[in-house]
Amino acid sequence: MSVTVELPEPLAGRLAAEAARRGVSVEEVAVEALEGVLGAERPAGDGDSLAAFIGCGFSGRTEPFDIAQARSDLAARKLAEGA
Repeated sequence: MSVTVELPEPLAGRLAAEAARRGVSVEEVAVEALEGVLGAERPAGDGDSLAAFIGCGFSGRTEPFDIAQARSDLAARKLAEGA
């Protein structure tokens, strides 16, 4: 499908600059931006991709894991090391 859209010059410039920075076409960047707002179309029968991803790995750890606490501990350790 082909669609013509008139963009304000500053936005068109930003779009072109991003495409050049990434080495892709302006169309690719525009499609990504629209998918970010409207959501990417999933093929029929795809199911729930997020649900399929969650739980696909197993670390072997059985104890509860508090990610917020782990990040806090890591930040405190880095501060103590002077990083």
